[in-house]
Amino acid sequence: MSGEVSISPIKKFQNYLSLIKFSHTVFAMPFALIGFTLAVAYFHSPFKADLLVKMVLCMVFARSAAMAFNRYLDRHYDAQNPRTAQREIPAGVISSSNALIFTIINSLLFVATTWFITNDQGSHVCFYLSFVALFVILFYSYTKRITALCHIVLGIGLSLSPIGAFLAVTGYFALIPVLFSLAVVTWVSGFDIIYALQDEEFDRSLKLHSIPAALGTKKALALSSVLHVFSAIFIISAGVVGHFNLLYWVGAAFYSSMLIYQHMLVKPNDLSKVNMAFANTNGFASVLFAVFTIISLLI
Repeated sequence: MSGEVSISPIKKFQNYLSLIKFSHTVFAMPFALIGFTLAVAYFHSPFKADLLVKMVLCMVFARSAAMAFNRYLDRHYDAQNPRTAQREIPAGVISSSNALIFTIINSLLFVATTWFITNDQGSHVCFYLSFVALFVILFYSYTKRITALCHIVLGIGLSLSPIGAFLAVTGYFALIPVLFSLAVVTWVSGFDIIYALQDEEFDRSLKLHSIPAALGTKKALALSSVLHVFSAIFIISAGVVGHFNLLYWVGAAFYSSMLIYQHMLVKPNDLSKVNMAFANTNGFASVLFAVFTIISLLI
């Protein structure tokens, strides 16, 4: 449907939050806060409250643009899939044109905000790299049409959060935030494969690409497990390189246990708990790991 139902401003705001799955911000935002705190507390960069606000705004704008664009681009597929037919665009709650406008506005706000992020030397490195970041997160929406590695591209998009936040504060790259970014790449790729299990037959029938459609449920889960093992390894490596204290290792242990737990929930012959594994387990993993890591860095 191309029209948009006439509703109150509050309800419309709620609909746009639903369009971009704002609650899923818990996946990337905690790692962005880790990157920011790492720069300030571990690498001894000066704390600037306005910079923290700008970093959070960049995260919100970039993610909103990426999610809205994904919903806009997939609207015809969503309408054909019983699982997604009630999403805002195919259901007519938000028009496709408004979703595209929303994408453009958030993209512009993201790039504009990065212009005001400068390091002590006045460098606009975040602004120049914002175009690369924007390309990656928007390009993801096309990848399901061309490659089963779409899950990896999504992981790369979200992995920009810790290293981007670190770069916003320091203006340079370092090994530890890179390790956190690698942890995010493998973590997100792994749980996105699990999430895609729900659409294995649908993707195959429409010749859309995904790991489950290419490998089948059993092999897809095995690959997801391997990716999550690497995610835990990168988290451990960051702790070893940084010589972090006990609190960090408590968080790392919890994070790793959540990775194991979600693979206990989802079995090749039982996908009934996919949503629980995807949303709840990973949300707890990222938030609590961030809490322990940030406290560890601050003390």
